[in-house]
This record gives sequence, C-alpha cells and structure tokens, in this order.
Amino acid sequence: MSFRMPAEWTEHERCLMAWPTRADLWGDTFEEAKREYADVARAIAGFEPVTMVARPGQGEEARVLCGDGVEVVELPIDDSWFRDSGPIFVLGPGGERAGVDFRFNAWGGKHHPYDTDDRIAGVLLERLGVERIDSRMILEGGAVTVDGEGTLITTEQCLLHPNRNPGMSRAEIEEELKARLGVTTVIWLPWGGLLDTETDGHVDGVCAFVAPGKVVVQLPSDPEHPDYARMRENRAVLEAAVDARGRRLEILDLPQAAFVEVDGKRTEVGYLNFYVANGGVVVPVAGVPEQDEGALAVIAAALPGRKVVGIRSRVIAYGGGGVHCITQQVPVARPTA
Repeated sequence: MSFRMPAEWTEHERCLMAWPTRADLWGDTFEEAKREYADVARAIAGFEPVTMVARPGQGEEARVLCGDGVEVVELPIDDSWFRDSGPIFVLGPGGERAGVDFRFNAWGGKHHPYDTDDRIAGVLLERLGVERIDSRMILEGGAVTVDGEGTLITTEQCLLHPNRNPGMSRAEIEEELKARLGVTTVIWLPWGGLLDTETDGHVDGVCAFVAPGKVVVQLPSDPEHPDYARMRENRAVLEAAVDARGRRLEILDLPQAAFVEVDGKRTEVGYLNFYVANGGVVVPVAGVPEQDEGALAVIAAALPGRKVVGIRSRVIAYGGGGVHCITQQVPVARPTA
C-alpha cells in the first residue's frame, strides 16, 4: 500500500505532546517550562483533543497544570519533544492511517539517555491501534515540512549532518524520505538557523508549508541578525524550485525576530515554529509586543480563516524549540472500506 504524509492543515483527530522530564535541560527554568507546556496544551485543546504523555509518577502534576481539557497518560519517556521522537503519521489511498517509526538519537547524541524516546513511537502506535511502518533512518519530525501533494522541504544543515546518518548518502536519504513519506520531490535548503545548535538546523525554524504551493520563510530584516544572509540563500533556492505538481512556490516572508534573556542566556523565540490546529494556529511569542504582533499578522495572512493564538514560549525557546517542536498531529483516518 502506498502511504503519504498529509499536510499539517489536514484535519486532526488529536494532538500528541509530552510532559517536560529532563530537569538538567531546563535548570532553574524547569517549573516555568512546565507552565508553558501546559499553556500550549490548553490553547490547542481549544481547537482539538490533546493527549499529554507524562513519565510514570508525573501524570498528576500534568493533570493539575493542564486542566480537565487535556487527556494525560503515563508512559516511559526520556524527554519532551514529540515532534522529533514521536511517530510521523501517514495516510493510505483509502484514508487508512499508519505511523512511520524512524530512529531517534537525541539530535546526534546531545542528551542521554534517549533509548526510551527511541521506542516511544512504537509504543504510541500500538496504544493507538495504528499500523507501524519501520525505518532504520534517523529522522526528526521537525526536520521536514510537506505540502501533502508530493513535495517535502528539508535542510542540508540537519539531514546531512554526520551525527545523524553517516552511512547514508544524500541520494539514499532522499530515497528513504520518498519511500516512507510518499513524496516525489525533495527541496533541499542549505541552511537552518545558525543559533539552532540543538537540532542542527531543523526546517521548522526557517520554512513551513501553509498551503499547496505556498510557504512562509523566516527572513530577518535586521542585517545584524546571524541568519540575515543565510535565510536569503534559502529564499533564493525556493524561488528557483518547482514542486511536485510543477508549480513555482508562492513565498511569504516572516521578517520579525525577537530575542529575550532567559536565565542569563540570550534566546531567540522563533515565530515560525507554530502548530496548525483544526481551525486555529498556535504561535510561540516572546512577550515583545511590536515583534509579536507583526509576526502574528504575517501568520494570520498566511493561514486565512484560522484563529491565531499567541502563547508565551520564552522558556520553550530556551530549551531548544517552540510550539511545533513539542507537538505532533494525528490526522483523522477515513478508511473507505
């Protein structure tokens, strides 16, 4: 059976999240991280069901902070970035649902242990009663964005990093993406974010499909921004690209950038790291009104007809990600038989 990864705006059955567990990652911000995760969960629950996975013994804390509108289940986990450790869901030609279980190595072995997170995709698929498709390739969900019509965008900075799949060539990686995610065209951007040392440059920090043939790209307006030139190189690649349907891409620029200080560390809150929910978009914001409001306006224009909700995510950014990084959508299955 031929499966394909649907676009993120496809109707969802639910959203999966994981409760913060790795205290050494968050340090003195650990309690605030939990509050921000709970805020994100409650915001998404306003649009679609949310299931929060908590480490055994931590479920009650998650329930209290998330409230009654969020389902909490206890399962063994190492960390709390389900975009990357969770399954990537795909749909068959008749609407059948499956989940691809790629390998996970904590972004090139940056955190230990990670063996439980490497297994969590299979555990979740079994719990949900969803067919598991195995892949031996290391891949995080934040490393790809798709249009649901055969096109995938990723970054060379991440997927070709030697700490992921050193035994695979670029062509072999591309073939596995096509085989497992049902795409026919892969667009390789040269760069992720320079400051994104945690994920080695995931695409969800620099570019996102928002409709077939339409992308939003991070394009900081300040020439002093570390990604000013790099993101313009990315945009040039997109300008020259053709998608799987033979279309030139419509490109919307997201020029806003916001830096805040969290626990003594200068931290960029990435507006592009948003979650598209049923009828809504949940966007990380920095608490810097001018930049926040400008970014929310760009995203609202890119995804018309959806309610845009900004959620303060300064500590999530400090931990290495954003709203997209801590979520994973489960598309609705519609088998025809």
